Amino acid sequence: MYGDNSKPVFPTEDALTMIRLALAEDVHSGDVTSLWTIPAEQKEHARLIAKEDGVIAGLPVIELVFRELRANVQVTFHCQDGDVLKKGDLIAELDGGTRDLLTGERTLLNFIQQLSGVATVAHRFQEVLKVGKTKVLDTRKTIPGFRTMQKYAVRVGGGSNHRMGLFDMVLVKDNHIAACGGVLEALEVVKKNNVQNLMVEMEVENLEDLKKLLHKGVDVIMLDNMSNEMMAAALRIIRESGDKVLVEGSGNMTLERAKEIATLGLDFISVGALTHSVKALDISMRI
Repeated sequence: MYGDNSKPVFPTEDALTMIRLALAEDVHSGDVTSLWTIPAEQKEHARLIAKEDGVIAGLPVIELVFRELRANVQVTFHCQDGDVLKKGDLIAELDGGTRDLLTGERTLLNFIQQLSGVATVAHRFQEVLKVGKTKVLDTRKTIPGFRTMQKYAVRVGGGSNHRMGLFDMVLVKDNHIAACGGVLEALEVVKKNNVQNLMVEMEVENLEDLKKLLHKGVDVIMLDNMSNEMMAAALRIIRESGDKVLVEGSGNMTLERAKEIATLGLDFISVGALTHSVKALDISMRI
C-alpha cells in the first residue's frame, strides 16, 4: 500500500524462491572444496560480524538457507532486523557442521548484505527528513525477483513503500500523458476504467498541469524533476487551493537534496537509489 510504514513482515515464501535459485547456481552439484578439505564429522562455531555501521535486515534468511541445505545448524541471534549496528557488533552465532557452514556462507551473506544495505540507506534518508513531515518512499527500480524483500528492507530501515507493482495502484507518468494527449485526458480515461477504485497518482512537470489537476479527485500528485524552488511554488498553489491531495517529490532525490527540502512540506519523496544501486553492508562470517 502507498506510504505504508507499518511493522514489516518478512516475505518468507518469496525469499525461499530466491534462496533456492541462489543455492542452485552456487552449490549446484556440490561444494567440492569443502567436501575435499573438511572431514564430514567436523563441527565449528562461527560468528557473523558487522564490519561497518548500518541497519541490519534479512536475518530470517540464515535459518532458511540452512533449512534448504538440510543442515543441522543452530543459530543464536544477537540482534533483530531494524537494529542499528556499529562496526564490530556481533550479529549472530552459528553452530554446526563445518562443511554446512561454509557451503551456506556466501548465499546467506549475499542476501543479508544487500538487504542491510537497503535498510541502511532508507534509515539515512528518514533521519535527515525527520525535521519535517516528509517520508521516503521506494520505487519499482528493484533487483528482479527481490522486490518484496527489498521493499521489506526499506520499511525495516524506517522508510515507506510505494506501490508493489503495476497492478495495485495507478501511476500516470509522462509517457501515459503524452499518449493520451494531456493530463486531464489521461485522468478521464483512468476514472472511466478504475472499477477497482485503485489509488490514483498523477505526475506533473510544470505548474500549469498541476493547476489543472486540483480538485479533480486525484489521490497523489507527483512533482517530477522540479527544482526546489518550483516544488515550493507548487506546494503554495496546492495549499492555497484547499485541495487535500498528497504530494510526492521525485527525480534526483539524493541524500544531500533531501536535507535541503526536508521542511518544504512534501508528504513523500520517492528514491530509486534505495534499491537500484545501493551498496551492500559489509558483514563477515568468522569461524
